[in-house]
Amino acid sequence: MSTHSPDQPGRVAVTGAAGQLGRAVVRHLRETGWDVLAIDRRNPEGEGEFLAVDLTDYGQVLPALTGGVDEHGPVDAVVHLAAIRAPGLVPNATTFANNVPSTHNVFAACRAAGVRNVVWASSETVLGLPFDTPPPYVPVDEEYHPRPESTYSLGKTLEEEMARQFCRWDPRLKMVGLRFSNVMDPQDYQRFPDFDRDPHLRRWNLWGYIDARDGAQAVRLGLEHDATGADVFVIANADTVMSRPSAELMAEVFPEVEVRRELGEHETLLCIDKARRVLGYEPRHSWRDA
Repeated sequence: MSTHSPDQPGRVAVTGAAGQLGRAVVRHLRETGWDVLAIDRRNPEGEGEFLAVDLTDYGQVLPALTGGVDEHGPVDAVVHLAAIRAPGLVPNATTFANNVPSTHNVFAACRAAGVRNVVWASSETVLGLPFDTPPPYVPVDEEYHPRPESTYSLGKTLEEEMARQFCRWDPRLKMVGLRFSNVMDPQDYQRFPDFDRDPHLRRWNLWGYIDARDGAQAVRLGLEHDATGADVFVIANADTVMSRPSAELMAEVFPEVEVRRELGEHETLLCIDKARRVLGYEPRHSWRDA
């Protein structure tokens, strides 16, 4: 059973370590002193400890976290990023059958192992993406009930509820859900000027994005956050993918939606105020600087 303090780097398992966000998270956590066990079905690029695990099989997940695999010790914390990463990549039932049981197995194994420091990837999609039904207001935040519009998003919504119930069962647990926006690497920024030609191209997520390096920062801050219980945070960059002002975009594309405050010129419409206030999150990278 882990007695590790969340504000000191310890040993952390990162699932989905070979993914776009996972690679950035593994790199950042290792650079900031964490001892990282990378978990995926395939080995991510780079050096470091790796374990191949099928997360849909609880019999593989539990020993991976408890040190029940030769040459791999137990962990103090878990970052769960592994998933089929978006709607429409595989049939809906396949998305659900992979993502939701995998998350249940990770959460259940953490509880069984006494690992009480858990950060996992929820999704901006629970906010109502792709906003064919307009959002209730902007900037969108964590204050309204999830509005899943796809099987992928339904799974993420169920995972958030699952976390709340796991924390009700064990009040010592901390489970931080990060509602990541569309993850981008620096090489993706060369495509951004094309978005300006038609504001409707990226209306589906209110022109939001998250630099993978800032996503990794949010994960670390979630691990360091001293709290118990389940909580969720919208994680996006501070700006949009557009060169046009945010207020102008809303007036053209969503004229009927309430804008609840005066917007900064390129201010994100995926509200990160809560992440700033509670986690100390502050995006450090922007496509405008690339």
